[in-house]
Amino acid sequence: MADRFGVTHARASLVTQSVPGRAIHPLSVDVISARRAAILAPFIGALAAVGQAPLGWEKLSLVGFALLIWLVAGAPRARVAFLRGWLAGIGYFGATLFWIVEPFLVDVARTGWMAPFALLFTATGFALFWGAGSAVGLRIARTPARRAVSVALALSLAEVLRGHILTGFPWALPAYIWIDRPLGQWLAWVGPYGLTTLTLLAVAGLGTAPLAGRGKIFVVLTVALPILALELSGLTRLRALPLEQPDRPIVRLIQPNAPQHQKWDPAMIPVFFERAEAATAAPAETPPALVVWPETALPTFLDLAENARTRIRAAAGDAEVVVGTLRRDATGIFNSLAVIGPDGAASQIYDKHHLVPFGEFIPLEALARHIGLGALAAQGGALSAGPGPKLIDLGPLGTALPLICYEAIFPANARTGQRPDLLLQITNDAWFGEYAGPFQHLAQARARAIEQGLPLIRAANTGVSAVVAPSGDVVASLGLGQQGHLDARLPAPLAPTLYSRFNDWPTIILILLGLLFVAIPKRKS
Repeated sequence: MADRFGVTHARASLVTQSVPGRAIHPLSVDVISARRAAILAPFIGALAAVGQAPLGWEKLSLVGFALLIWLVAGAPRARVAFLRGWLAGIGYFGATLFWIVEPFLVDVARTGWMAPFALLFTATGFALFWGAGSAVGLRIARTPARRAVSVALALSLAEVLRGHILTGFPWALPAYIWIDRPLGQWLAWVGPYGLTTLTLLAVAGLGTAPLAGRGKIFVVLTVALPILALELSGLTRLRALPLEQPDRPIVRLIQPNAPQHQKWDPAMIPVFFERAEAATAAPAETPPALVVWPETALPTFLDLAENARTRIRAAAGDAEVVVGTLRRDATGIFNSLAVIGPDGAASQIYDKHHLVPFGEFIPLEALARHIGLGALAAQGGALSAGPGPKLIDLGPLGTALPLICYEAIFPANARTGQRPDLLLQITNDAWFGEYAGPFQHLAQARARAIEQGLPLIRAANTGVSAVVAPSGDVVASLGLGQQGHLDARLPAPLAPTLYSRFNDWPTIILILLGLLFVAIPKRKS
């Protein structure tokens, strides 16, 4: 009897394949009723999410991904696989992105009504990628025994697409569960999409274990051994990295800790500026060579901040100074990073080029207003995008590639034609709340350091400000919600990594070849 999902409730209707002398139980059995699968799927997705920061429970996350593959690969048809993958995706993205309501709660009276819709549309929208990947993975495999691999590959491809379609949003990729483990060093070789693929392929065997009969132990070993091998190879890379060099320059990160609801309050603006100014001028045993203020730290537009720029320059002494600021000209308003020269003028400027949809600009704004979403469009910001990535010269520290806030979640934004000496992120994570968002953002910034083999300087308004080594290790940090400054020695860059040379194309090609292989019918004896 079929339920409303069009799926029969044959709990274990095993279909056998005719092979001389034995019957094979394929993976394509509907191992669970449709209604129970629909209830279970979001919880499986949420379990897969616990490996992300701040929890970092990667072992439980692996169980969640294995159960996801088991649930999808056991679906009787593609549309059922889509439903299961989509529901699991809702659980995953609902758990990892619940912080997305925070920006709408800064001004509850005006934007609070949008908060539940933001989480609902975000979770259900991104889950469509998992639903599509699940359906393709089930459909493409010609033999039931290949479906676990096919689903793992198709979900990996779905994550690549999620990171690129409609400007992309590669937040909470499965690869990031390894950021605190030696296995995370594989980011330097295959990048985040490659490590996502390796992770899902490694646990695909666990998805077959419940149907493996006497072969359960063998299946589990085929999962445990590859993960152990990946972990050991990552540990080998860590041990081969050079030790810290004591002659490297000191950098100072400024953290004024301005809550977002007070940041632009006229009465509080001078308070936050004076905090940052005092931190800049604080004495040090070794004077810093660079002082970095966070995103939008200047109290007004760059062209109107002559007095502020002069005061910052005087407080910094001989150090290079970088500040986050809003900038305007005849072409628009920009979220910018400026290097303040000895005369207090902006000697170099970088304008953020990868803007936040619905935060800094509204995609298809004219259409939104036409269909009656004018209120939404009015809340979405009116910033202009800069021309693209640009290196800045920091004198004795070398060249830096600026990344403003959201830009650091995109692996491609950390790549330029000319390799810099360091990555420099300024951000205002006060928008992200006080629990998951800031720590997930930091984890992704650390991934960029591993991928490129470059040190990362990260100045955050409310935290977490940090200096990160090319290994992804946090050398020093100033915690969330703390006020003050952080002095730390800048680690040296490493040689270009394999991933920095070849980017994501090898991973994409191998995923497509893998899907092609599992789609080829198995030749009969």
